[in-house]
Amino acid sequence: MTEKQTATEKIIADVMANPSPAKSMGDPGITPLSPTHTQQNETEQVQPEPSFVVVVAIDFGTTSSGYAYAFTKEPECIHTMRRWEGGDPGVSNQKTPTTILLTPDRKFHSFGYAARDFYHDLDPSESKQWLYLEKFKMKLHTTANLSIDTDLHAANGKRVKALDIFAYALAFFKEQALKELSDQTGGDFDNNDVRWVITVPAIWKMPAKQFMREAAYKSGLVSRENPEQLIIALEPEAASIYCRKLRLHQMVDLGTQTTQNGFSPTENVGSGMTQGDRYVVVDCGGGTVDLTVHQIRLPEGHLKELYKASGGPYGSIGIDYEFEKLLCKIFGQDFIDQFKIKRPAAWVDLMIAFESRKRAAAPDRTNPLNINLPFSFIDYYKKFRGHSVEHALRKSNVDFVKWSSQGMLRMSPDAMNSLFKPTIDHIIQHLTELFDKPEVSDIKFLFLVGGFAESPLLQQAVQDMLQGRSRIIIPHDVGLTILKGAVLFGLDPSVIKVRRSPLTYGVGVLNRFVEGKHPPEKLLVKDGTRWCTDVFDTFIAADQSVALGEMVKRSYTPAKPSQQVIVIHIYCSERESVGFISESGIRKCGTLRLDVSGTESTAPRREIQTLMQFGDTEIRAMAVDVSTGRTVKASIDFLSH
Repeated sequence: MTEKQTATEKIIADVMANPSPAKSMGDPGITPLSPTHTQQNETEQVQPEPSFVVVVAIDFGTTSSGYAYAFTKEPECIHTMRRWEGGDPGVSNQKTPTTILLTPDRKFHSFGYAARDFYHDLDPSESKQWLYLEKFKMKLHTTANLSIDTDLHAANGKRVKALDIFAYALAFFKEQALKELSDQTGGDFDNNDVRWVITVPAIWKMPAKQFMREAAYKSGLVSRENPEQLIIALEPEAASIYCRKLRLHQMVDLGTQTTQNGFSPTENVGSGMTQGDRYVVVDCGGGTVDLTVHQIRLPEGHLKELYKASGGPYGSIGIDYEFEKLLCKIFGQDFIDQFKIKRPAAWVDLMIAFESRKRAAAPDRTNPLNINLPFSFIDYYKKFRGHSVEHALRKSNVDFVKWSSQGMLRMSPDAMNSLFKPTIDHIIQHLTELFDKPEVSDIKFLFLVGGFAESPLLQQAVQDMLQGRSRIIIPHDVGLTILKGAVLFGLDPSVIKVRRSPLTYGVGVLNRFVEGKHPPEKLLVKDGTRWCTDVFDTFIAADQSVALGEMVKRSYTPAKPSQQVIVIHIYCSERESVGFISESGIRKCGTLRLDVSGTESTAPRREIQTLMQFGDTEIRAMAVDVSTGRTVKASIDFLSH
């Protein structure tokens, strides 16, 4: 380790107050001087928006992905990407499966249908060497301490770096989109003319959003020097932006079960969107279900969030897991685990067969659903167990799944519906809780969007739960709603004027000790002054309204004149009010880093004023040295290292 590094680390250590009161010799020099919220005035606007020729949005989904774009000169005209080769029967292929294939030496090979088909055609002995990944996006939601080094498992059980996989996928979309734009414009399209938008679930925490941005830098989509060329969009927000512009002929109203034709087709959602209308967007995807509550402000149609985004991992892949559990019950967990590793391509085949039957499930269905078992499943089972698949079905006490003589699993509609039940129950429970919140009253519309919204079983369940309290609207191209909305968001990111903070954020500081108010174990005496340690200085509280461009201002002073870097720990909590960083439910979630090198001045006390923005889809920081007016490089890092 170089001398310089050790010196820096020493300085960092000086600034970071140790939370334990006994050891807490944190320097009182970093107490904030001026905690204030400031609303950005229209006049002192942040640097002007760079001009882009086109906005390209990438909907990076758990089960399927795609892109769409619009030229800034024709914002009304949204193009969805060209049709993909190799669609599935019974599945519309405007998007491609989120599947990726790497060669045995870990180089990118293909994405989407192409990856799946190539992998499927490999000889089983060979396919074990190739790395095939699907449904990997959920890892970013479920990993507690997500870092740049988080791993994913390929179908053959081998580990790969998640960052590499996400970067490969984004690079693939970049190449496809630029190729299509070049064909459209008849020349080489320059990536610098593109504003990129990537969609993520609203319930994702900051580390997952930052991870997506890091993957975009790694993929060459945008460079670190031009961060504003990439916008992170929240999936249900994008859907919301699109839905408020819907014309009546572009949607189905579940209450009347018809496409709305009774009105003139130029009217917006329902003859109905009027000033102050409140609506809920339920974005049901493959991995997550996201719920957002918005209020529309006319005439501009600006949106205001009324309650913080909520939801959970209740996407349609939950049904796939239930199917897998059913197979384990019939054929044994040991066999299914082996089969997945020994015949990974056949397992993928089986899940594709299940997918198209899953889409045929409906509340009023009476005839059974047949699922093709791949030959290698039947063959491998006989080798593994010494008896036939048919025997296993007879022997198992799963009476609603039968064996049909054509080599298929025959499921009764009730059997299929029971696979949906746990996932749909979660969604309904969540919706019920949301509608019980006082902020969520008088909801005029409920928009069901995302691929899973096409499920008649889900539609029925939502109708039963709402009992006519709101109109349930499903856009026609429900799987592309988020994509189109993300393009609109990229064209005008300021359309959402007010958001709600999902968490409480703040830092630990030293305050003057007040007898009777502060607990005695937090007392720290330094140079004759009595300080209270571990005080939580709240930047913003959970579910607090925060306007776009609103800044939280704090001032920090370097502990020593020679200091090069100030590092401040950021803490967060789901609770709305927090007193001390040592309370339960408070966790360290990020670091604010101020690079104050080169700003040394003769001023007796250097004051670094930091501005943090919480009203956007990502949290940002900027800082300035008050005595010299010079900008200080400020960054917030939420990924654990």
